[in-house]
Amino acid sequence: MPKASDTLWDIAKAEVEKNENLEGNGDGVEVWEKSLLFMGNKNGGKTTIILRCLDRDEIPKPTLALEYTFGRRAKGHNRPKDIAHFWELGGGTSLLDLIRIPITNDNIRTFAIILVLDLSKPNELWPTMDSLLQVTRNHVDKIITKLGKTNPKVATEIKQRMWNNMPKDHPDHELIDPFPIPLVIIGSKYDIFHEFDSEMRKIMCKTLRFVSHYYGASLVFTSKSEALLLKARVLINHLAFGFDRSKSVSVDQNKPLFIPAGLDSLNQIGPPPASDRDIGKLHAHTPVDLWKKIYEKTFPPKSTRDLKDVNDPAQDPQYAEYEVDAMRAQKNQELEQYKRNASKSWKEMEFES
Repeated sequence: MPKASDTLWDIAKAEVEKNENLEGNGDGVEVWEKSLLFMGNKNGGKTTIILRCLDRDEIPKPTLALEYTFGRRAKGHNRPKDIAHFWELGGGTSLLDLIRIPITNDNIRTFAIILVLDLSKPNELWPTMDSLLQVTRNHVDKIITKLGKTNPKVATEIKQRMWNNMPKDHPDHELIDPFPIPLVIIGSKYDIFHEFDSEMRKIMCKTLRFVSHYYGASLVFTSKSEALLLKARVLINHLAFGFDRSKSVSVDQNKPLFIPAGLDSLNQIGPPPASDRDIGKLHAHTPVDLWKKIYEKTFPPKSTRDLKDVNDPAQDPQYAEYEVDAMRAQKNQELEQYKRNASKSWKEMEFES
């Protein structure tokens, strides 16, 4: 309690010391620190979602390779701000090797994946989702296996935690295979998707509901609409800053889907969208494989190996530097001249038969 004789500086100094004690004292309020990796289709809206979550009024720029930013939030007055690290993987599925950089042994317990899928490109949806989740899961599984040898208690805790969102009496307990770390699947560009034929929307909605439920993930559809972005933000802020988890559910295929993890069921989702006869002809090894084959009958996969489409950062005007660019142009000319000279000399050489 400030004394009557305290100056403004005395009060401010006491307030700062109080906050520092809260942050540094083990008996005080623990600072929450989480990490999230955003991945998905190229130009799918990942950056827009991140900026909205962090309340930044900026024009989104194309993501080059792997980019990082962070956000801070306080849960109440005079409480230390929690920190969330936001990583974003650019290039669609062309830079899969970079996934291992942000996910490490040190942060695996506090990491989450945000998969952003472009609903306006149904033929790219499954291969994009499959590639990104498979590489991420393989990397996370390796970390957990390694942890199991050095710290089995932590490894067991990570595996068990993924069942926390699933009620113990849920009928699908033995039929799903949760992703090893928290996962949110966001279907972006709902405004375009909403104009699709109703049968196409039905297949895509059922498929994404199945995949999300099978992996123990949350599912939400969004667009540039403020109301829909807010729904995505609720799920992300729950993982990033520990805000309350929404329990509302929307499963109507004629409306944007919103299904927090553990609140769907295979019975509600229904069977794959195909006749029993067609299903019988498919040779699938797992439930996911069956849904994949059925989905790809309607939406044949489009190659996502877009390595050639990745823009060269050196040619990007936003990174222009006159001196560097001039020197690079000169070296490129020298290289081309060297190639021409080398080509002539090789042609003039005589080789023994």
